[in-house]
Amino acid sequence: MTINAEKISEITVLGVRFHRINCCELIDHITSFAKRPKKTIVGNVNVRAMNFANDLPWFKDFLNKSDLVFCDGFGVLLAAKLKGFSLSNEHRMTCPDYIENFAKACERESLSLYLLAGKPGVVEKAIYQLKKVAPNLEIDGHHGYFAKEGEENEAIIEKINQFKPDILYVGFGMPLQERWITDNFDQVNARVFLPLGACLDFYTGTVNRGPQWLTDRGFEWMTRLITEPGRLWSRYLVGNSIFFLRVMKDFILKSRF
Repeated sequence: MTINAEKISEITVLGVRFHRINCCELIDHITSFAKRPKKTIVGNVNVRAMNFANDLPWFKDFLNKSDLVFCDGFGVLLAAKLKGFSLSNEHRMTCPDYIENFAKACERESLSLYLLAGKPGVVEKAIYQLKKVAPNLEIDGHHGYFAKEGEENEAIIEKINQFKPDILYVGFGMPLQERWITDNFDQVNARVFLPLGACLDFYTGTVNRGPQWLTDRGFEWMTRLITEPGRLWSRYLVGNSIFFLRVMKDFILKSRF
């Protein structure tokens, strides 16, 4: 049974809204959106997204105008709980955990999927793995290492439009993927735009996620920090601290009035 998007509870943290939704509902919504003639955007929030939203007005606007936004970060989940919202771990989901169920749902609903993400070779590996669980899935893709404007970008858009996907997964990382969707939304012939970051890298094992007992408890960032400290120390150590300082400041200010 398709769920009515308008009936899902909205949660607001630091001026950014997302929806109280679990994995099954998310997949149901995406497949439902893909059957409509209207183009839709399904965004996601984590601590990094919240920090970008605070610094980049267009990014905050992107999230708040998306048709559906789900939580992909335990930090955001914790902040929402501190604000008094009723949430549980099921309301936080990350793509590698549900991508195969998502592929099966697309196959079942006869929906096509285009993957635009990762380094050369990652998309092909992801397609191979997804076809093993959903052999009749109509799927194609291209790597994400191309110029995001000019002739090369136009050539990629033409390739996407020839395939005419019901769902377009864009994985360039934040905020580049959201900027690309914003800039090319009108030109791309897809029903659902789904920015999902490094999902395919994790799904294919190109990037290590760490043990599941850590990822299920909100410590995936720790594994990534250990494996790529030079690139990610600022994102997690500085970014997480800034986010929670903002949350506490917001909580203190609002509790006074």
